[in-house]
Amino acid sequence: MNWHGAQLNLFLAWFWIVAGFVSGFFFGLFFHKENWLGGYASFKRRLYRLAHISFFGLASINFLFYLTARNFNSASVTVTVASWGFVIGAVSMPVCCLAMAHRPRLRALFLIPVVSLITAGILTLWEVIKL
Repeated sequence: MNWHGAQLNLFLAWFWIVAGFVSGFFFGLFFHKENWLGGYASFKRRLYRLAHISFFGLASINFLFYLTARNFNSASVTVTVASWGFVIGAVSMPVCCLAMAHRPRLRALFLIPVVSLITAGILTLWEVIKL
């Protein structure tokens, strides 16, 4: 895969950084309210914080994948699946956090980001080992 194939990961990385800033702004409008979302230690508020920080963490992972993919010799199914796995994981993580904050029974949804990110990480590691 040439580095152009990972352009989606680069775009998502920067888009997610901006989304992290924007979500932080909106959540910050209410953080001073002691009982906002049930209080600082509440389940709902913890999941909102996790959604917020996941924007930055998974933006970083997508950026690192973009930089790594530039070193791969050729496009392969493995690299393409890894690329999409990082994208799916990044997009689904904050969605799952916010969904579960309001419907705790939806915790099985976390399988989507977790499995996609683990798969993408393993496939990327495999490609790195082959370098």
